[in-house]
Parts: sequence; C-alpha cells; structure tokens
Amino acid sequence: MANLGELERAVMDALWDGEAPVTAGELRDKLAAARQGGKAPALTTILTVLSRLESKGFVARDRDARPHLYTAALTRAGHVADLMREVLESSSDRTQALAYFVGSVDESEAEVLRRLLDARSV
Repeated sequence: MANLGELERAVMDALWDGEAPVTAGELRDKLAAARQGGKAPALTTILTVLSRLESKGFVARDRDARPHLYTAALTRAGHVADLMREVLESSSDRTQALAYFVGSVDESEAEVLRRLLDARSV
C-alpha cells in the first residue's frame, strides 16, 4: 500500500469524511471549500488523481453512472492498518519494533490492544 501524496490525501480525506458516492465535480467543490477560498484543482487534475487512486485500490468507480461516481474502496482505519503493517514488515527486528510501538501508546490504547489480542486468541 503506497503512501499518499498531498492531493491524493486530500481527495481521500474528502471521500472518507463525506457522503459517498460523489462525482469528480462534487469532490472538486469539497476540496475548494476545504481550502477556504483557495484555488480548487482543475477537474482534469481531480480525474487524474481519482484514476491513480483507483489503480492503487483506494477508490472504486461506478462506470455505469453518468457522470461516474466515486467511493472510498478502503476505510481510513484500513489504510492506517496497512501502513502500520508495511512498516512492521520492513523492520529487520519486528519484535523490537513492536516493543517500541507498545511503549509509545498510552494506557487506554494499551488496554484496547490487550482486549483485541485476547479476543484474537479465543
């Protein structure tokens, strides 16, 4: 799972935060509103970004709809989990990487981890 560029991230944030599905034009309007008066990317730029995100597995496109409708194919939590898994897999010492991660979470997050691991072992 690839890291997202700045505009890709903005597009995904708009899809994750908004009502789905949306057209490329609606997405461009959302991005313009998020920039608070800043210049919105061109529609062709949005379409290019959506196409790239679709090829990366982030976006699903309804080709039967006119204009095409776009939805997030992956949740935000799923994306974060994929990134965490990628980082862990790239480590030469997974145990040490996990130890540092566990040491960095607060007590409430540690409790969530405990519950999830306990539920997994059942």
